[in-house]
Amino acid sequence: MTTLCQRIGAIGLALAALAGAGVEPAMAQAPSPVPSRTGWAALADDPTHTLTIWHGSTVVATMPIAMGNRKHPTPNGTYHVLEKNRSIVMDSSTFGVPVSSPEGYRTLVEYATRLSWSGIFIHAAPWSLVYQGRTNVSHGCIEMSTDNAKSVYDELPIGTPVVVRGTVGGRYTPGS
Repeated sequence: MTTLCQRIGAIGLALAALAGAGVEPAMAQAPSPVPSRTGWAALADDPTHTLTIWHGSTVVATMPIAMGNRKHPTPNGTYHVLEKNRSIVMDSSTFGVPVSSPEGYRTLVEYATRLSWSGIFIHAAPWSLVYQGRTNVSHGCIEMSTDNAKSVYDELPIGTPVVVRGTVGGRYTPGS
């Protein structure tokens, strides 16, 4: 398991090798989706079902994700990392879906990076691995593997912007 910082170091070595060989890497440098005071930014892109992470202008990771399903879509917009929970119990009744209903849940999740006060998180979801990178199955959260969720949790500072785009959801209201 490698951290994003280790990936950045590996990318730096690869870029140096390419530069020494006279090759200009096409995708190594790309503009961040939004300005960032933390130096980090992320983009959750629904059409590709990926989360791409930038450090400065360097793409340091691209990870498969699953976002909100059609009934509970993830709203589009720019979120910011608000807090981090190593583990947290998520309960569907907090947004109106009783735990006893067929869509209800009360689940302990790991590496939960909060993006909104209304309950949107990036978090580990080992139960949805088969869907990540393919389709959306959550109730609005951004689900990923435990290793990838740990990397996001460990590396993205509080305040980092996370852009969500291309979903069937409406617009995120900042601060909600």
